[in-house]
Amino acid sequence: MLEYSNRVAVSGADRASYLEFACRVAEEAGRATLPYFRAEVQIENKHSDGRYDPVTEADRGAERVIRQAIGSEYPRHGILGEEYGYQEGNGLTWVIDPIDGTRAFMTGMLHWGVLLALFDGQDPVVGVMHQPFTGETFFGDCHSAWYEQRGQKRQLGVRACSKLDSAVVASTGPQWFSEGRERQAFERLVEATLFTRFGGDCYLYAMLAMGYVDLATDANLNPYDIQPLVPIIRGAGGVITTWAGDNPSMGGAVLASGDAAVHEAALKVLAG
Repeated sequence: MLEYSNRVAVSGADRASYLEFACRVAEEAGRATLPYFRAEVQIENKHSDGRYDPVTEADRGAERVIRQAIGSEYPRHGILGEEYGYQEGNGLTWVIDPIDGTRAFMTGMLHWGVLLALFDGQDPVVGVMHQPFTGETFFGDCHSAWYEQRGQKRQLGVRACSKLDSAVVASTGPQWFSEGRERQAFERLVEATLFTRFGGDCYLYAMLAMGYVDLATDANLNPYDIQPLVPIIRGAGGVITTWAGDNPSMGGAVLASGDAAVHEAALKVLAG
């Protein structure tokens, strides 16, 4: 199980090297998913208790590609992956969601991506979201963030929006918030903002970094759902915390914002 630990120092040169590796490997994993996309593919449910969490061979195959590359390039590093679990390392841990948005993948829609981050014990220091069908890659190192598609690259930046009633909020769906106080808090946020866009998984956070969304929030997240997106959002000038204003690296209920002022306003609404 991944836990907070002493931070491992990562130099600027190493950060750049890790980010280049993460982009390259995410693209390799993405190529492994494409034969299964919009094709006949067997879908399994990870649960047998009435809950539904689908997985396909595309998920497993993509994670195997990433794990093999990490083992070859950085054998002392740890790994946390959605499909194959946790492998302890030297304090630096690669965090993998081989397909974030499996429901979109299995229904032939585009809002899914390969996610990969490197965690230093306290925070992810680099992160990548790659959509192989569209050829898009969003990547960041907490200081800057970029978008690249088929050789065309540009820097990402969030947009200014200091007033909550002017903000666009995005979420994968209201069903992901637990019934009771959590659902009520989310509904308050919806009522306080300009409008809400549902659906999108990792794409919501990429669009925030690109300047098209002001707030993005989901709950019941795992570390691999959110860590790869944190360096992209921070690198684009955004803010991301838990609903309590804490470190979002272990998931839970998370809020990302393009503007620090609107982030504080949204946290107050969520707190009630």
